[in-house]
Amino acid sequence: MSFPHHRPRRLRTTPALRRLTAEHRLSPAELVLPAFIREGLTSPHPISSMPGVVQHSTESLKRAAAEAVQLGVGGIMLFGIPAHRDATGSAGLDPDGVLNRAIADVRSEVGDELVVMSDVCLDEFTDHGHCGVLASDGTVDNDATLAVYAEMAVAQANAGAHVLGPSGMMDGQVAVIRQALEEAGHQETAVLAYAAKYASAFYGPFREAVDSQLTGDRRTYQMDAANRREALLEVELDLEEGADMVMVKPAMSYLDILADVAALSPVPVGAYQISGEYAMIEAAAANGWIDRRRAIEESVLGIKRAGANIILTYWAAELAGWLKE
Repeated sequence: MSFPHHRPRRLRTTPALRRLTAEHRLSPAELVLPAFIREGLTSPHPISSMPGVVQHSTESLKRAAAEAVQLGVGGIMLFGIPAHRDATGSAGLDPDGVLNRAIADVRSEVGDELVVMSDVCLDEFTDHGHCGVLASDGTVDNDATLAVYAEMAVAQANAGAHVLGPSGMMDGQVAVIRQALEEAGHQETAVLAYAAKYASAFYGPFREAVDSQLTGDRRTYQMDAANRREALLEVELDLEEGADMVMVKPAMSYLDILADVAALSPVPVGAYQISGEYAMIEAAAANGWIDRRRAIEESVLGIKRAGANIILTYWAAELAGWLKE
């Protein structure tokens, strides 16, 4: 009988061998925790479609940031939910608005020990739920929105954000934000461009998390799920405009896009494991259909394997705790 000379199974025989020969490893420092703060809360409010995730009060947000530092998590991405909304999202520009206050509070709590990131987008702040201001015909006015993003970015940098995350998918948003930051003296504030953000059905639970007022969809400005090459064009444009990092969102259904971007990009690449990805795993685990911890670890490792240097995940703190075990 002729036996095979190559037996890859030899390197799988024990946990120690599998650890030794693993091609990819997760680290808490690569993880970013998305966090929501809602104006007027005095205690955390659970998000029903995302078990374990809450809308924070000021104090609970500061505790979450401090815990992230202790666990070695790399960063925190902040989203604000105002008490009042209007057509132009003015609460997002207010230096004393919920998001800008939260940035300042978290910076005062953790200083430079955690990378404080903030969402530069209007969807949480508008009464129509779109990511930009509307033209008279009801469509999103790209160029008018850019002017608002510039003000919003400077306000967030003034509040103390280390990294700004423009997520609205407006054409030219990175260039306008970069110029505004430079003119305001914030040359060291970094931009994490949501370069390839797709119009996805998996954002559903996020709409609850930010109490979205959206009717309709965002297909006229977020990317079509059918398109792959276009993602590289979007990334190249954001790099030309001065992005310090680029990101793909969502992660799960777009790992091919993530791999393409990682092969192209000369800057760090992020991926956002979004609310629907989180909710599906939590729901399946709650029904006893999958092993929760193994599914979480496998899903995040898959994002790392596809090429992400930075992973935004709602499991960042819990996963970091496991990695430190």
